[in-house]
Amino acid sequence: MDLAGQPDTPWRQARFVVVALVAGVLTGVFGGLFHLLIEQIIEWPNWLARHVGGWRLIGASALVTMAATVFAVFLTRRFAPEAGGSGVPEIEGAIAGVRHVRWERVLPVKFVAGIVAIGSGHVLGREGPTIHMGGSAALIATDIFGVKGVDRQALLAAGAGAGLACAFNAPMAAVLFVIEETRKQFPYTFRTYMGVFAATIAGTAMSQFISGTRPELPLAAGQAALASLPLFGLLGAVLGGVGVLFNFSIMKMLDLTAAWQKRAPYAWPVLVGLVVGALLVIAPRTVTGGEGVISEIARVTPGIAALLMLAAARFITSVSSYSTGTPGGIFAPILALAACLGLAFGELVQMAMPEAFSGMGLTPVSFGIVAMAALFTASVRAPAVGVVLVMELTASYALTLPTLTACLIASLVAQWLGGRPIYGQMLERTLALAGVAQQTTRSPSTGLAADPDRP
Repeated sequence: MDLAGQPDTPWRQARFVVVALVAGVLTGVFGGLFHLLIEQIIEWPNWLARHVGGWRLIGASALVTMAATVFAVFLTRRFAPEAGGSGVPEIEGAIAGVRHVRWERVLPVKFVAGIVAIGSGHVLGREGPTIHMGGSAALIATDIFGVKGVDRQALLAAGAGAGLACAFNAPMAAVLFVIEETRKQFPYTFRTYMGVFAATIAGTAMSQFISGTRPELPLAAGQAALASLPLFGLLGAVLGGVGVLFNFSIMKMLDLTAAWQKRAPYAWPVLVGLVVGALLVIAPRTVTGGEGVISEIARVTPGIAALLMLAAARFITSVSSYSTGTPGGIFAPILALAACLGLAFGELVQMAMPEAFSGMGLTPVSFGIVAMAALFTASVRAPAVGVVLVMELTASYALTLPTLTACLIASLVAQWLGGRPIYGQMLERTLALAGVAQQTTRSPSTGLAADPDRP
């Protein structure tokens, strides 16, 4: 029997998996093209530099990013306001039955505005849009096959998981994301769980077919000795505090820009666009999603002061870019910020205890890799997702134990400091602005959140 009290027959299971496969394929198409187009468009500053130089290059770059930002904000506000930002809170709210995904609007707006915003150089990740587009693609599949109720909710979550897999080529992290991040909303049964697997497999395969298959961040790191675990625990404690500060800053900036929007609707997007565009020329490491930045700083390993300055700059540009309201995620910016801090921590430890550092098989890159999972955990509060995501991204499986240690401490410190998961805060804010009661209405027959799409 399923959650609705109906027999869960092999035929019903097979049909559900087929629909999930279709949802995954659609997600892979949109996610793969999204990734491919951003990779092509983000090269525009190099093209511009071949035609102009000096202050004219800085001014032209600032104007291009400003125009792209305003266009993305206008498109989002005019046609699908819920497509702004990450999209993960919208998916969680839709699974819980307190939000409605208008896929006819969200999918094209998220796709076009997301490419424009991320491709213009903003410090935004592509995973938020692909998760939202994945949920939208799943709803297309449910409409085609006439799926309703609990199964529709489950497929929405499966499509979102496939979207994460497309963004990072990280299918196992995507499965865990559905189970861990949406654990309060996901209608868990054998059938729905297998549907998540099916959608993730299909989405990853299709995305790899379109945009290629590879670890996103192939970083070289050795195996750390057991004696180094306290050092990674200390790193986790530091990043637990940084994660709380990052979440606090995001939420405060969203409130500030919302108040500013009432007086001058496009003033903040214009200002941020101009600054980000100028930084693309003056200090390119401080902007863009950050995947390339991680690979670069891991290869050249700047000094501690340079890394801390870069971390401070990327903290500000991350929060500012997200607060404009364009489509874009925070996963990639969090990973880049964490890499800067982790590398700086590693270099500091190496300077303080050089013999012990080399004796334990450590490198600064080891701390950079572990830091990515720890900061993700402190902000999102999904430690299993953080560990597996970083392992799949970097192929650094030898660091699994240090990564688990850092994520444990980061999660505890964030909890003790009063921090709350970022997506939960965003969803509460969205519901408050929409005037929706935050207590989810539950279906008496399933115990799940009522589905607004269910007749």
